[in-house]
Amino acid sequence: MTTTGADRDAAGVGTWWWWGRRRSAVFDGALALVSALECAVEGVGFADKASLPVPLGVVFGLFVGSVLLVRRRWPVAVVLVSIAVAPAEMGFLMGIVGLYTLAASEVPRRITAVLAGMSTLAVFVVTVVRMRQDVAQDIDPSGWYVPSVSLFMTLGLNAPPVLFGLYIGARRRLMESLRERADSLEQELSLLADRAEQRAQWARQEERTRIAREMHDVVAHRVSLMVVHAAALQAVALKDPQKAVRNAALVGDMGRQALTELREMLGVLREGAAPAAPAAVPLAAVGRAAAAAAEAAAEDGPCLGALEALCQQSRLAGTVVELVVVGEARPYAPEVERTAYRVVQEALTNVHKHAAGAKVVVRLAHREAEVAMQVENGPSDAAVAGVGLPSGGNGLVGMRERVVRLGGVFVSGPTDAGGFKVSAVLPTAA
Repeated sequence: MTTTGADRDAAGVGTWWWWGRRRSAVFDGALALVSALECAVEGVGFADKASLPVPLGVVFGLFVGSVLLVRRRWPVAVVLVSIAVAPAEMGFLMGIVGLYTLAASEVPRRITAVLAGMSTLAVFVVTVVRMRQDVAQDIDPSGWYVPSVSLFMTLGLNAPPVLFGLYIGARRRLMESLRERADSLEQELSLLADRAEQRAQWARQEERTRIAREMHDVVAHRVSLMVVHAAALQAVALKDPQKAVRNAALVGDMGRQALTELREMLGVLREGAAPAAPAAVPLAAVGRAAAAAAEAAAEDGPCLGALEALCQQSRLAGTVVELVVVGEARPYAPEVERTAYRVVQEALTNVHKHAAGAKVVVRLAHREAEVAMQVENGPSDAAVAGVGLPSGGNGLVGMRERVVRLGGVFVSGPTDAGGFKVSAVLPTAA
């Protein structure tokens, strides 16, 4: 409570006791030495007036003056000692420095005011008594001259250190509050930078996931159909050349469609990417580029109106696909239509991979506030040989991510008849 701001700045440094720096210890030691010498000299006069041995007065003065050494630790004690020795007319330097230290410390203001008032009163009384003794032969000591001059001298001696100490203490507290505020702002800026980096990393990861999902949907479905048609082409090449020609044409068309869709996706990425530069790209630009690419891809993506063509491609590959539409068709948000299309597309791709020759029923329901789709296939036909399509195990995961991202519900699993069913419901307000 009685330490000053300078000591608190160096809190935790125990080498110099309550001094935070060597310079402070040396300065206080010099002040204490000067104060001790002053009090020792004044102790000679005090010993003569009190009829005491001079060495005792000198030793007493040295002890009193050296109290200034603890002014930073106990400023209240220094001021009390200066008040106590005021009648002995010693310790003026100690009184001035003590009042300054007291006013600049963290001592409560009411205690500072009481001690400063006591010190002022003590100095005023001593000054009045001393002046009356000095001017008794020249002027009338009972007039107004002695109290007025004594009051002026007392205020001139005590007011400046108190006011200056109050100013230094207020300035020190202001600097400490500004320093604490700057530290807190620096911590907040560091946290904001970390969060911005995390958001940028999340945006980059989200964009990579979206691109991987699109590439998987486009390539997997087209290539699966191409492999199925190639297997059929190999089987009928010698038996039915005309059908082989048609299958070869279908394979070529599907390959061109896959290349076209890949080219469109790569074009979107090139348009949304920031130009290369040696300087670092701002973090906010990453999120904007990802959002722009996602928006452009959503606008150019497939829609529910292309489901019939999608089912027809599977029919041409030899798969029996039935499309059932319930409700009145209406336009939805591009992201909704694109997600619904990709779910059906990936489900048909899984049929080609894992259930060759199975019958597929695609159901699409237009409801009031949602659109539902279901792809259900029966057990695979043992008479139909599979084409050995590889599977990465990401199809169902990608479909679930797409649907959940729009706030929908996704369910998949085997049926009692030995087939597999994929169901998804998307809110139209997505």
